[in-house]
Amino acid sequence: MAQSGIITGQYVRIRQATASVGDRIFAQMIDWVILLAYMIFSVWALSEIKADEVWTFFIVTIPMLFYTLCMEIFHHGQSLGKMAMKMRVVKQDGSTPTLGAYVMRWLLYIVDGPSMGFLGLLIMILTKDHQRLGDLAAGTVVIKLQNYRKIQVNLDEYDYLMKDYTPRYPQAADLSLEQIEIITRSVNTPRRDFLPRIAQLSVKVQQKLNISRQESTDVEFLRRILRDYQYYALEEI
Repeated sequence: MAQSGIITGQYVRIRQATASVGDRIFAQMIDWVILLAYMIFSVWALSEIKADEVWTFFIVTIPMLFYTLCMEIFHHGQSLGKMAMKMRVVKQDGSTPTLGAYVMRWLLYIVDGPSMGFLGLLIMILTKDHQRLGDLAAGTVVIKLQNYRKIQVNLDEYDYLMKDYTPRYPQAADLSLEQIEIITRSVNTPRRDFLPRIAQLSVKVQQKLNISRQESTDVEFLRRILRDYQYYALEEI
């Protein structure tokens, strides 16, 4: 599974689901059917108007040749076949591919496709994320779109980090997700022994990170640690 780099409000890093080999084959078949239909219709229409053979060649061939490249560039990593199968091309970190990445995938289809005995199909079967050679070279994966949408996170809860926020404790980035979860539960769950427990946790965090708090209270310090951790976590997305 390709890692998305998205972190939820519970500090859980989610992985996005890559499209299966079967899904990719069906999407490619749909594209081929569409291209075949276009070729038949174009040849028939141009023959009806008795178009020049050179013009016929270009009108039929050029759109078929650049179909996949143009569709993926202008439709966010989707051809018509991928749209039908609810799939999309993304970078391995979940971001949108660059123009160069799209071009690399398109160029290497010469190797991946029928001209080389469907080498790309064999590579997709053997690779963990079902990547063909073009994907490996471009650093892309094809994901299931519905799963991709499910992991989209509303970043409004991090809005305060986007307004010239300056972290105070860069060491907070060294904490694990489990440790952050403990701090979160501790500051958000008032109990009878809340203040002594928070004080003890504050001391442990300072010792682990080898820092001295600058905040006036233990709660403010721990909340600052959480915010700084979020800041550095979002930098990785």
